[in-house]
Amino acid sequence: MKKQQSNLPFRPRRLRKNDSIRRLVRETQVRNDDLIYPLFVRDGKNLKSEILSMPGVYHFSPDSILHEIEALLKLGLDRTILFGIPNKKDEIGSDVISENGIVQRTAKEIKSRFPEMYLISDVCMCEYTNHGHCGIIIDNEVHNDTTLTYLQKQAVSHAQAGIDMVAPSGMMDGMIEVIREGLDDAEFAGTPIMSYAAKYSSAFYGPFRDAVESTPQFGDRKQYQMDPANSREALKEVDLDMAEGADIIMIKPAMAYLDIISQVKDICALPIAAYNVSGEYSMVKAAAEKGWIDEAKVRDELLLSIKRAGADIIISYFAKEFVS
Repeated sequence: MKKQQSNLPFRPRRLRKNDSIRRLVRETQVRNDDLIYPLFVRDGKNLKSEILSMPGVYHFSPDSILHEIEALLKLGLDRTILFGIPNKKDEIGSDVISENGIVQRTAKEIKSRFPEMYLISDVCMCEYTNHGHCGIIIDNEVHNDTTLTYLQKQAVSHAQAGIDMVAPSGMMDGMIEVIREGLDDAEFAGTPIMSYAAKYSSAFYGPFRDAVESTPQFGDRKQYQMDPANSREALKEVDLDMAEGADIIMIKPAMAYLDIISQVKDICALPIAAYNVSGEYSMVKAAAEKGWIDEAKVRDELLLSIKRAGADIIISYFAKEFVS
């Protein structure tokens, strides 16, 4: 009996026949060099305390974080973004501009032992203020222009402590311009800025706010973070930050905003970062703990989707597990 002849002109399945051919024609890959791993540091000694809502992620003290840095370097991860939680918080987040601030002290310690670790710092005030907002409060609102002065001082202070790149996340209008001016005037013209250009007012930040104890004590952040319903506004924010001197543009969160990453990729010649945020991480961890998903496969597919959407850089709590 003769085999039935197909009239199909082409069979895409030919290029999916086995793993070898699939790898040969694979369009997108996530590499170790695409990843940045976040670390949380707080005052103390010999501290390594798991964050309850973020399994596998820890608070470190400035001494214990050195062991983590060494472990990351051995895995081939030589980039991290630091988030600090001070012992004392006040209305103006004084720790952010202190040369003895938690991030400043930690950066000095890391650079003295591991100069090859590329350090990025979060530049914002929510972790440091007792009200949990991202700036200075005047008349019960975050005052944009007053906050800019503090962000500029914070960025310069971090650079003086050895931070390699600053990442302003407060969504204050004009923050990139004043930070660039401050760094340049302080002779840190070579310090790049990774701007949280399109940071949405998202429900996916819950576990992070637990980690840094930054839940707003009144109101919310909708007056300065972006409305999740808006996409054209993100393009405007990106245009403004590029004009002000940003070196890298970030979209946050990542998973629910893949369309924004893709749209920004079309208009932006700068490297694009995406933050795979705490809620995205914790959802995968929780479902895996229940046995509902294969954690490693879902993790890898999630990171791949962020890269496929157009991100050149991915900040992710999965980074360490991914490269292990």
